[in-house]
Amino acid sequence: MARDKAVLWHPFTQMQDWVRDVPGPPLCIVAGDGNWLVDVDGNRYLDGVASLWCNTHGHRHPSIDSAIRDQLDRIAHTTLLGLTHPKAIEAAEAIVDLLPTGLERVFFSENGASAVEVALKMALRYWQLEGEPDRTTFVSLEDAYHGDTIGAVSVGGIDLFHEAFGPLLFPGVHAPTARRRPDGSKPSLDELLSGMEAALRATSGRVAAVVIEPLVQGAAGMQCFPDGYVRGVRNLCDDEGTLLICDEVATGFGRTGKMFAVEHDGVAPDIIVLGKGITGGYLPMSATVTTGGVYDAFLGLTEEGRHLFHGHTYSGNPLAAAACVATIEVFETERTLEQMAVNDHVLAAHLEKISHLGPVVDVRRRGYMVGIELDPDTVATPLPARAVCQAVRLDGVVLRNLGDVVVWMPPLSITSDEIDLLGSATAKAIGALR
Repeated sequence: MARDKAVLWHPFTQMQDWVRDVPGPPLCIVAGDGNWLVDVDGNRYLDGVASLWCNTHGHRHPSIDSAIRDQLDRIAHTTLLGLTHPKAIEAAEAIVDLLPTGLERVFFSENGASAVEVALKMALRYWQLEGEPDRTTFVSLEDAYHGDTIGAVSVGGIDLFHEAFGPLLFPGVHAPTARRRPDGSKPSLDELLSGMEAALRATSGRVAAVVIEPLVQGAAGMQCFPDGYVRGVRNLCDDEGTLLICDEVATGFGRTGKMFAVEHDGVAPDIIVLGKGITGGYLPMSATVTTGGVYDAFLGLTEEGRHLFHGHTYSGNPLAAAACVATIEVFETERTLEQMAVNDHVLAAHLEKISHLGPVVDVRRRGYMVGIELDPDTVATPLPARAVCQAVRLDGVVLRNLGDVVVWMPPLSITSDEIDLLGSATAKAIGALR
């Protein structure tokens, strides 16, 4: 840890606290075992946040390990610029087979924010190629988070994360979010859709795309939208004649109980953005997948310059692609979504008990995306959600908070016994707040 503190700068971390061991000594993780993390001292911790929401089937899964080792015997990296390779083709085919009909062209990147950048560029350039260059505005949601690159931040809406970078950003329009009001109520479906409609009307004829996190806004504290919202936004986009981009970096690959969040409303966006669980949490990979109609607009002679001028060195990396293919196969062989449904009542029972604890003001959940919001004014403990995440380590659980929200985002392979540990440790820590 002394060496860490001498050279590393950790993301989203106040380094002054880190080097002073506030709120407690950091963990140094050296191994993984199923749904568990192992630190340098041999202590085991349930990975309650799936290593930042990306671990899908557990650590050191035999099938995914084997797929990566097998690919290592062939080649570790080759570019997709002017070349191709079998695993990128297999991964793209496997992804398309999972997605709603019409999403059929896969552009690989290395992380969610990069894939969002691709989506924004695709949308902007699509309208230029279609003869509507004035469509340059993006409508997104209040409290939105789409990553930390400049385009992704521009369509974001969390002031704490984004406000400081204002001079670098392009302007956009925000529609209302589903955040709980001070009186405890939440906006209705009609109110949310009316707000989106108003945003579209205010920028009519100039909207390149609407960008949403479907069903759940993760970094906003697991804000959940009512059923029918994504369908309503799709209809409004159709009425406006604009594109719909769904950012499923966090919600995709089973997190909400279906393979993709858009399936809850039976919606197909024009562009979908995937990441995190796409490789089971093994290697950096993301994908921007679009319709044939969007793709076709970019076709032409090379000298016309209609092709998409965007790319990454490691796009479609063979090792990551092998992990992607294996991860998708495990969904079928282990019936992952069905097992999640079996364990759903166990998760629900623990959250019901937790919802009645004094500091808890709201519990939000879709599948294995959970936000437990605490009211800091009801306890003397400063930053109570952070204190809870520190306390659960004593019971062998790793969690991470978002402001006043304690987040559960375990691997989809979590067992009922492990859910019991997650629930009991969290309840104990919240109950101990003073």
